[in-house]
Amino acid sequence: MTKIDTFIKGILDILPLMIPVVPFGIIYGVIGVEIGFSPMEVFAMSFVIFAGSSQIAFAQLFAAGASPLVMISSVAVINSRHILYGAVLAEYLGKLRLTWKIILSYLMADQAFSVSSAYFKKNVKNKNVHFHMLGSGLTLWSLWQLSTLIGIVLGNIVPAQLGLEFAIPLTFFSLILSELRKLDHLIIILISGICSVLTYNFPFKIYIIFSAIFSLAISIMINKKFK
Repeated sequence: MTKIDTFIKGILDILPLMIPVVPFGIIYGVIGVEIGFSPMEVFAMSFVIFAGSSQIAFAQLFAAGASPLVMISSVAVINSRHILYGAVLAEYLGKLRLTWKIILSYLMADQAFSVSSAYFKKNVKNKNVHFHMLGSGLTLWSLWQLSTLIGIVLGNIVPAQLGLEFAIPLTFFSLILSELRKLDHLIIILISGICSVLTYNFPFKIYIIFSAIFSLAISIMINKKFK
């Protein structure tokens, strides 16, 4: 496939996952304004951090008067899953120039990783696979910035009765929905979920990375046992 075809494929592949992103971004915009950030600060965070759950956590911790160490460490822990993402993508993108790696690292979010990593596995011989992540990542980035802006503009106009909070877990659930059909994946998902519940009250949101590492160790054991 050509670069343009691969780029367009990335856009088309990620579009089904964009439905819950819009209310998620609106929620962040509304929350940011409500807790005292200026519209410019709220919008700037979407550019700098570009990670929905981390942005909401940072905003809430800042409003609660948390120390810089707690805020930074919490965001770092929440985003630490990207280390695992990077390890997976290194197999396909490791030979790219540094400029490309920086751009794709910035655009790599959960949805972009989900669709692009699946595409990479099926199109190993395509030398332009990185354009797929460019397409998926740019689509997500653009829609996130737009939805954040809508949330900022709407502010308190959005009634709480709408219950837009449902979009946050729905976004992440949509990413693993297709994996529920595979028994070994389902086992790991259940283990990760149980581990997260049991360690939820651990400080600094450490349950996120702890559950990921524990589940990863179990998955390695399962692979060695049955392969």
